[in-house]
Amino acid sequence: MMLAALPTLAPGAVWLVGAGPGDPGLLTVLASHALSEADIVLYDALINADLLGAMGSHGRAIAVGRRKGKVTRTEAQTVALIIRYAVAGLRVVRLKGGDPFVFGRGGEEVEALSRAGIPFRIVPGITAGIGGLAYAGIAVTRRGVNPNVTFLTAHDETGSVPLGVDWVSLARNDQTLVVYMGLSVLDEIVRTLLVHGRDHLTPVAIISHATTSWQRTLLSTLGESILAARRARLPTPAIIVIGGAADPVNIFPWFDPDEAGQTIDAPPTAFENARG
Repeated sequence: MMLAALPTLAPGAVWLVGAGPGDPGLLTVLASHALSEADIVLYDALINADLLGAMGSHGRAIAVGRRKGKVTRTEAQTVALIIRYAVAGLRVVRLKGGDPFVFGRGGEEVEALSRAGIPFRIVPGITAGIGGLAYAGIAVTRRGVNPNVTFLTAHDETGSVPLGVDWVSLARNDQTLVVYMGLSVLDEIVRTLLVHGRDHLTPVAIISHATTSWQRTLLSTLGESILAARRARLPTPAIIVIGGAADPVNIFPWFDPDEAGQTIDAPPTAFENARG
């Protein structure tokens, strides 16, 4: 297959690159090309370290990740670092998990680059809300099951459940919800939905370390999911699916984590199917 000529990462420019949900094979051709040309790669905590193997021998990788309870650099510090390297004439890649513009603060970083007059490019990646579900055998949309879907983050800038989310509407609607970064506040999400009328038998799937060799999926219901998740001791990162798409009759598992052959910095953990 012949590919069109790829754009050049110019000195002094910044590319915001989506790394995908974890499986190195899901990195796009353009993303791999960017890594090979970069002088500096500023990468998030959840990036699969295998991806950094696509860098050229001249490149330098710097961790700038943020995980709950552990912050390498604040967002402001990361933005300042991006701008400093770009102003110095280096070719900069900001490598972000999933897609830069899906709950990845890419919009904030692009705004800062635009204000600073620094040229940039966005290289989209596969977001966990689509790719992670696919690896669990869950169709994010399907006729007759979930014709519409809502993606939402479980955290605002303070780390709390966002007040701007219309939970009343989400609870009264049968649409499928895909919740990013919601495991630590699962109790609050579940109780809010139940209080506002969502059926306690609504199917729930929680996918941990999606698309990697540590991927595990917990199946439960809205009413039982809190206890099930506690018993399973699910590790983050995890994505939560609420609605018909998470019903076992609509799930078609195909991915075998034991055959993935990937390395990520995460311990194995025991999972259970809450429905036996």
